[in-house]
Amino acid sequence: MKRVLALAGATTLIAGALIAVPSVAFAADASYRTLSTAANPDWMRGLPDSRSLAALSIPGTHETMSIHGGAWTQTQEDFGDSGGTLAAQLNAGIRMIDIRARVNTGNTFTIHHGSAYQNANFDDVLNKLSDFLSGHPGETVVVRLKQECTGEIGSCTDASGQASFVDIFDAYVNNRPGLFWAPSVTRASAAAVPTLGAVRGKVVLAVMNGARGGRYSNYGLAQFDGWNDGSSTYVQDNYTVSSVAAIATKRDQVRRFLDATSAGDASKMYVNFGSGSSVFAQPQQVAGGALGVQGVDPFLLIYLNEGPEVHTPVVRTGVLMLDFPGGGLINKIISFN
Repeated sequence: MKRVLALAGATTLIAGALIAVPSVAFAADASYRTLSTAANPDWMRGLPDSRSLAALSIPGTHETMSIHGGAWTQTQEDFGDSGGTLAAQLNAGIRMIDIRARVNTGNTFTIHHGSAYQNANFDDVLNKLSDFLSGHPGETVVVRLKQECTGEIGSCTDASGQASFVDIFDAYVNNRPGLFWAPSVTRASAAAVPTLGAVRGKVVLAVMNGARGGRYSNYGLAQFDGWNDGSSTYVQDNYTVSSVAAIATKRDQVRRFLDATSAGDASKMYVNFGSGSSVFAQPQQVAGGALGVQGVDPFLLIYLNEGPEVHTPVVRTGVLMLDFPGGGLINKIISFN
């Protein structure tokens, strides 16, 4: 069990003034790598049908299926191949997922993180989503889908001679009538942010991104027309964390966007990625902390728990896309609803 190390209420002298030093924590169990301690399979069921998805505080996962490939590739706790990890996340309360697909032979999608195949196919993803929503019809799951392969070193290469990415996706949708909320998977016209009542028991596609960024056609929600590779108006995804020392910068980016979300346009969804990595900073280090540097996950749990005597309280988190989220952090995000 990892310990929480905290310095609460400390001060330091800077330029002749006493400045408060924020609390510090390293890989607290409640925030990091303890997903199975959360059980929230029906947390949306009691919310009003009239509630907009934009008004919700939603725990999500970055590179949702990435459990293979080593320390620089794995982003989630391993609860099994063929969608087992996704099923565990949904039971814990995760309601936005990030799916990365490679075009495979037979006009199919396989799930990858870069060159690493994640021992799952898109049918596994859709099976787990269908099973979960059939058993929990009061819920909805929001999906970001991205074509993963660029053909560059470290990435994968799509199989040749196949249909286009969007045509393959449409075939999956047509083979699963009723699973997706139809306005979000219509190529010709983007959808407005729906109310919860309109999408219970359905999968909502937020955006479909190409391999080098950009948005495919008008799939997804209209407000995300600028969602490219990285950050945009309603998305914080500064995913390059150059070193362990730079985790502090990532924490600040997450905090600033969280505050902007809480005070922002209540009719818009905000998506805040807590993830990041580089050759010198592994995903688990950015999430949980390393070498005495506080990780994003423990920072978030502390920040969300702090009262008005410390900072303006958060009233809405938006979507927080996390690596290795712990049960306590998932529960805390859901509590804002």
